Amino acid sequence: QVQLVESGGGLVQAGGSLRLSCADSGRTFNRYAMGWFRQAPGKEREFVAGISWTGIRTNYADSVKGRFTVSRDNAKNTVYLQMNSLKPEDTAVYYCAAAVDFYRWSNVDYWGQGTQVTVSS
Repeated sequence: QVQLVESGGGLVQAGGSLRLSCADSGRTFNRYAMGWFRQAPGKEREFVAGISWTGIRTNYADSVKGRFTVSRDNAKNTVYLQMNSLKPEDTAVYYCAAAVDFYRWSNVDYWGQGTQVTVSS
């Protein structure tokens, strides 16, 4: 069983940085690819970044490439999203996700509860 809890959201000015964390209290964390999604008001949830269970492979949405970095620490059952050069359009609820298949983020197996990120202009 995977139980995901996000933290690290908040209010930041444009150009600033935040680091989100997602901890899994289960015992199978290192069997899953981990990802981050976000959902802005009135918009659909969208993929932001993903990392394979080994941490070797990563992928990003075009809108965040070069600004966001996803990483994981399997010893701590935690995945991170470092967000730099934040823009007002990054404002959204950010969700942590676990999936068996790194290449199929349409099939998420577990979701976190979400954490709000607000970027002021």
